Amino acid sequence: MSGVKEGDTVRIHYTCKLDDGTVFDSSDNNGPMEFKVGEGKYFPKLEQGIIGMSPGESKTIAIPMDEAYGPRLEERIFEFDKTRAPEGFSPSIGQQIQMHRADGKPVNVTVIGISEKSFTMDCNHPLAGKDLNVDLTLAKIIAE
Repeated sequence: MSGVKEGDTVRIHYTCKLDDGTVFDSSDNNGPMEFKVGEGKYFPKLEQGIIGMSPGESKTIAIPMDEAYGPRLEERIFEFDKTRAPEGFSPSIGQQIQMHRADGKPVNVTVIGISEKSFTMDCNHPLAGKDLNVDLTLAKIIAE
C-alpha cells in the first residue's frame, strides 16, 4: 500500500496545540477530520505534511503563525462607542460576538476591554500571532 498523495481523501485523528502545550482543538472532541489532500480546505503546511504518510503513522506538523492565522495586528483593534450599541448590549471581556462592518459583511470580534464610554473590540482571529503544532495520526486513506 502506498502513502498518501495529493488528491487522496484521508481521515486523521488530531490534536492542535500552541507552543506552550495548550490544546485548542482535538478530534477527541470533534471526531476525526476527513478531507481531500491538496484541495486547500486546511493549512497548506498541514495538507503537504500528510503526503507520504501510511495508515497508522503519526507525526507532528509545526505551522508557523505566518502560515496559520497570520500576525496579530494592532490596527484590527477598535473602540465601539456605547451610544452606538443596541439596547441591552452588555458583553463581558473575552466574549466573542458577531458585528457587521460598514459594508455589511459580518465579522467576529472579541471584547478585550470595557470603559465607561466604549467597548474595546479585537477583530484578530483568536489564534493570530500564534505558532500551531498539530499532532496527527493517519487513520485511513478513504479514496485514492
